[in-house]
Amino acid sequence: MIGNSRVLALIPARAGSKGLPGKNIRPLHGKPLLAWPIAAAQASRYVDRVVLSTDSAEFARIGQSFGADAPFLRPAELAADTAPSSAAVVHALDFLAAQGQAYDYLVLLEPTSPLTEGTDVDAALESLVAQRAHADAIVSVSELVSSHPAFAVRIGDDGRISPYAATDFTRLPRRQDTEAVFALDGSLYISDVTRYRERLSFCHERTAAHRMPHYKSHEIDDLVDFLCIEAIMGHYDEVRAAA
Repeated sequence: MIGNSRVLALIPARAGSKGLPGKNIRPLHGKPLLAWPIAAAQASRYVDRVVLSTDSAEFARIGQSFGADAPFLRPAELAADTAPSSAAVVHALDFLAAQGQAYDYLVLLEPTSPLTEGTDVDAALESLVAQRAHADAIVSVSELVSSHPAFAVRIGDDGRISPYAATDFTRLPRRQDTEAVFALDGSLYISDVTRYRERLSFCHERTAAHRMPHYKSHEIDDLVDFLCIEAIMGHYDEVRAAA
């Protein structure tokens, strides 16, 4: 609980990954990938229950072995590539509500962001609660530096490049003069449950930002991403000290 508000952590982990087959249970530093967000939720001071939403009985058993509840299997139609993520979230909320389990805040932690820690969840929850006058949700973002859109280019039909955000290359700004911009990094999503049901999204005009350090902002979409995070974890103390 945070204050008098109950907090649910939901871990979505469907079985049908195509970019990296079996991704959500692929071993990462001694644990399957889906175990990392479970551990982050368990380490939070505020999370009251950790629930795994999966369409796989095998994934459910693995999640339970690491301490998550798996009280249902997600219907197949909600685990398809074309199914909106909001449908799986609402399915979980409805299932728990039917059991008399109501929550005030929802924390969504994805296995593809295994560097998120319980301290990140707590800091984001505290920030959201402090901003409730103007915010109903908070999502993690990371600053774009090397990939700043000011330096993006288009490729024309003839194969030549042109600036995306400037009229010509002589007008590109110095890096130190660019406005800081950020990208959603997938590390965590938190919302007031009632507002989530209304908007079916964590991102809207009443969403605040929780800034994540660059080294925690990597997501796993393919094998290269996985190997990068594996390397970060292998040098975690050194990486954290340098951040």
